[in-house]
Amino acid sequence: MITTKVTEPSATIILDRPEKCNALNRQMVSDLAIVLDDLRQSKKVRAIVIAGAGPNFCAGVDLTEWSEPAAAEAALENWYSDTQALRDLVEQMLQLPKPIIAAVDGAALGFGMSLAIAADLIVASQRATFAIPSTKLGLVSGMAAPLIVFRHGSALASRLMIGGDQLDAAEAYRLGLVQHIVAPEQVWVRANRWAQTIAEAPAESLQLSKKLLNEMIGEQVSTFLASGAAATATSLTTEVAAEGLRAFAEKRPPQFPR
Repeated sequence: MITTKVTEPSATIILDRPEKCNALNRQMVSDLAIVLDDLRQSKKVRAIVIAGAGPNFCAGVDLTEWSEPAAAEAALENWYSDTQALRDLVEQMLQLPKPIIAAVDGAALGFGMSLAIAADLIVASQRATFAIPSTKLGLVSGMAAPLIVFRHGSALASRLMIGGDQLDAAEAYRLGLVQHIVAPEQVWVRANRWAQTIAEAPAESLQLSKKLLNEMIGEQVSTFLASGAAATATSLTTEVAAEGLRAFAEKRPPQFPR
């Protein structure tokens, strides 16, 4: 469900689960971390593109796994492990010494949007959309909040996470979230061309530039991500989350207790 194509000096990681809008299950999160580490060590790869198969980038985490019935103690342990794995993946992307470009076509929702923002740059298609719909299911997107605040400020984070707004490609570009907009069939082409242009610069200067942005200027991001992971895990233990996850699994509107 995670495939990799190397076209030196760049490599493309493809979230390859189009029938589920590339929602990330536990295996995909683990595989993505392994692939990123492999590409980190490859001397042939100087920049990385992350794309989704089919008409969507990533619909977030596969909530069907989180809604699977389990004993309370086991469920809590799974949720804690899941949120820690998501935090570790985001930190891995931020700390990776090679530039990452997200090639976003279609929907980037929830953790899918977090994945895009954890990349250094975003190329989007004209039909790309960005949203954080977790509160509608009684959940908290703990990875999204720190990343949006770091990249774009708390006002946008509030608008997406509390206000529930959805950004189309044009508005995302206007806000600086997206750097280039192209036709859907050109998303990967433009991202890969950009990756190859970036790779012409010395690896040392690229690494130090990324380190400056993500580890020095954004020195508190790691702490905030840990808090976000804890908030997500905590939200999963509530009655509203239980109803939201059931509703998601049963494909019906949630009926939250009042």
